[in-house]
Amino acid sequence: MIFRFAKTTDIAAMQIVRHTVKENILSDPALVTDKDCEEFIIERGKGWVCEVDGEVVGFSIVDLKEHNIWALFLRPKFEGKGIGKKLHPSMLDWYFEQTKKPVWLGTAPDTRAEEFYSRQGWRKVGTVNKGEVKFEMGYEDWVKQP
Repeated sequence: MIFRFAKTTDIAAMQIVRHTVKENILSDPALVTDKDCEEFIIERGKGWVCEVDGEVVGFSIVDLKEHNIWALFLRPKFEGKGIGKKLHPSMLDWYFEQTKKPVWLGTAPDTRAEEFYSRQGWRKVGTVNKGEVKFEMGYEDWVKQP
């Protein structure tokens, strides 16, 4: 497994990952364009990918403008292999090097993603976007992580 910063040349592969997930499925695949991805990894924040045998199998993106996790997705057959647990600290370490403002994310309730974020120390703070669970992580919470 190789973990590295995402490049614009990774966007097509990242879109494939995004469209193969079994949870937090986009209601319309056209909602997230290649241009959106480029803006988030170049202008608004940073992205990371995980490659296995030259194939992008997971990615994450953090947005400094809105202070949120914009994406953390894996191809279903690569779930449970620790990839998310490696992408997660990469983006939070980078984020908190840029700012000490709390970061938030939204995810569908009763999903593996909700369980994942709870286990990673995120605090549930309400709902966002049509009933998604809203989580928040503060700088102080993150630096206390074991």
